[in-house]
Parts: sequence; structure tokens; C-alpha cells
Amino acid sequence: MRYLILTDLHANLPALDAVLADAAAIGYDKVIVLGDLVGYGADPAAVMDRTLALNPVAIVRGNHDKVCAGLESSEFFNDIAKHSVEWTMAQLTPGHLQALAALPKGPRLVTDDLEICHGSPFDEDYYVFDEEEAARALEATSGRICLFGHTHIPAVFFAGAPLPPDAELLAGPEGDELPLPAYGQALVNVGSVGQPRDGDPRAAYGILDLSANVMRLHRVTYNVARAQKSILDAGLPFWLAARLERGQ
Repeated sequence: MRYLILTDLHANLPALDAVLADAAAIGYDKVIVLGDLVGYGADPAAVMDRTLALNPVAIVRGNHDKVCAGLESSEFFNDIAKHSVEWTMAQLTPGHLQALAALPKGPRLVTDDLEICHGSPFDEDYYVFDEEEAARALEATSGRICLFGHTHIPAVFFAGAPLPPDAELLAGPEGDELPLPAYGQALVNVGSVGQPRDGDPRAAYGILDLSANVMRLHRVTYNVARAQKSILDAGLPFWLAARLERGQ
């Protein structure tokens, strides 16, 4: 079974379209989405429609999804994020807002071996950046493999087993295979589709092959200028456009 892994799409339609075209050329069986379909970008409705039309076998909500759906306050968001939330809520139809509100809370088990969440298995909004935070997340996960997002940075952490041969902590060259441990647990972030923050502006996604026990981390060039123009034309903050070309 080959799963297409998408997370942190953030209403970036050019990035999502590029990812879906690239993934279709490679091939996959089912789709998993780890949240934050909306927020920051200028095409929330179109990104929601494209994503939900893929009929994900599993999906969880992100923090921007929750706030834009009115399930939580934006009090802990910075001013730019708050502006984006207010703009996004005004753009979405009642049907879109209801769909956002209906997205399940993570974590969720997809199979006995595979768990998904947005931030971490113990708190859907918690950021996992380092080994100490990852160790806490690995203790809380119910699956051998736990997929997470939220940080917008590709990362892999292992527990209970030595690193597989030739495995690296972060994604290597485009499309490199990352072997996963047959025993013990792995915590994997494939990076953000719509707003990468690792210094690489290319859209990020993953393909998990459970039968081969391998994750492939992919990066795709997309039309950043088009995404930036949409943001600026919408009257959203300039920084939301500028950061896309910097991968920040």
C-alpha cells in the first residue's frame, strides 16, 4: 500500500497542484492528510475542494483549520495569522466552514502500524522540533509509524531500534528513500506542501510504502510567483508572499 502524505497545505493552490501532478506521475493508492488545509494562502476554498475530492482514507484537522472553523479563538495567533484567519473565514462558504469543523481531531490510527496527527500524539497543537520533544511524542504514539506536521520542516526520529542502514535524520536529495525500522517506532514529518520553512521553497510531500517499509520524501518546484500574486491581490500581508520564495 502506497500512501500519498500531504500536510500544511495552507491554501496554496499552485503548490498543491504541482504536488498532485508529481505524485500522480509516481503513483500511489490512497491519500492521507495531516491538517492545515487553510490559512496564510489566498485559495482556501479551491485547496479544500481539491483535497477533499481526493477522498482521503484518513485526515486530521490542523490548528488553522480549527480557528477558521470557529472552533477555537485566534488569541494565540500572531497578528499576521489573525489577519489571515479573518480573511479566510470571509472567503469560505458555510459548506466549507462546516467541512472544516467536521475534520477529525488527531491522533488517529490508520492501521495497527500507522498513526497520524497534526502536531503530536499527546497534543494536536504541540510543535515537535527536537529529539527531546520527539521522544515524548514517540512515548505517546500507538503506531509503529507516526506521521505528523505542524512545523513545516521535514524530519525523522527513531526510538526503540537503531537507525536503519543509510538512514538520515532529514530528507536527502529529492526522492531519496528513507528506510523505516522494522521494529521500534518512527516519527516522520514530510514537510509542508504550501509553506515550507526549512529554507527550501519547493513544495514538500511524502509517499509511504508500507509493504516496503519505506518513506520517500519529495520536493517539487511550483509557480511561487503565481501564489505570491494571489496573496498580494487578496490584500493579505506582504510577508505571507515574501516568505514563500525564501522557504521560511
